[in-house]
Amino acid sequence: MQSVYPVLRYPDVRAAVEFLCSAFGLTVRELHELPDGTLVHVELEYAGDLVMLGPGPAPQPRPADDDYRVYLAIEDVDAHHERAGAAGAEIIRAPFDTDYGSRDYIARDLSGHVWSFGTYRP
Repeated sequence: MQSVYPVLRYPDVRAAVEFLCSAFGLTVRELHELPDGTLVHVELEYAGDLVMLGPGPAPQPRPADDDYRVYLAIEDVDAHHERAGAAGAEIIRAPFDTDYGSRDYIARDLSGHVWSFGTYRP
């Protein structure tokens, strides 16, 4: 069972949901919206684990290229990298092999959050 839940804030939560699902392969688990349609809480899932989203400003100042906020363990780094790039993710670092046996890549989402994806599972 998951115990740590990343929570990311986006100025346009609906656009973030669409981007994160198409670029990074997350799926919607729950959406909570106000009567006017404003999304106030979203749970996105990847392989049974959750990331939560809510309204708020983009990260300030813009994080450095290697200052990722979320690490997502995936099976096929190269295919995931291709999908993310095709969906418009800013690829900060193309797939690379680490000295501890992981294959990783780093991307920035539409609001400036830096994500790392790799095969390492602690």
